Amino acid sequence: MSDARYDRAPGADSAPQAQQSTRADASIYSIGLALAVLLTATSFWVANTSLLWPPGVGLGLAVLAIAQMGVHLVFFLHITTGPDNTNNVLALAFGVLIVSLVVIGSLWIMTNLNDNMMPPPELMNLHMQH
Repeated sequence: MSDARYDRAPGADSAPQAQQSTRADASIYSIGLALAVLLTATSFWVANTSLLWPPGVGLGLAVLAIAQMGVHLVFFLHITTGPDNTNNVLALAFGVLIVSLVVIGSLWIMTNLNDNMMPPPELMNLHMQH
C-alpha cells in the first residue's frame, strides 16, 4: 500500500521534499518570469520601432503573443504533455471553447443587430434629398 501514489495538494509534501521542491519551483517561476518580461519588452520594442517592415509588425506581435501564452502555460500553469496533466489540459480546452463561443456569439449578434437596425441606404438617400 505504500507504493500507491495519491494526488496531493501543493505544500502537502513531507518537510525535506517540500524545501527542495520550493527551491525548484522558485527557479522555474524565475525562469518563466524572465521569459515573460523579455517577451513583453520585445513586444513594446516591435510596436515602437521603425526598423521592421510596417505591415510585418502585426505578425511579429502575434508571434510574440503566442510565445507569451506558451510561457505562461508551461512555466506558470504547468501544462505539459504528461499523462497526469489530462485534467488540466481538458479544463484549459473547455475554457478556450467557452471563451470562443462567447466572443463569436457576441460578434454574430452585434453584426445581426447592425444589419437589421440600420435603415437601408435608399431611405438614407431619400432623407438627404429633401
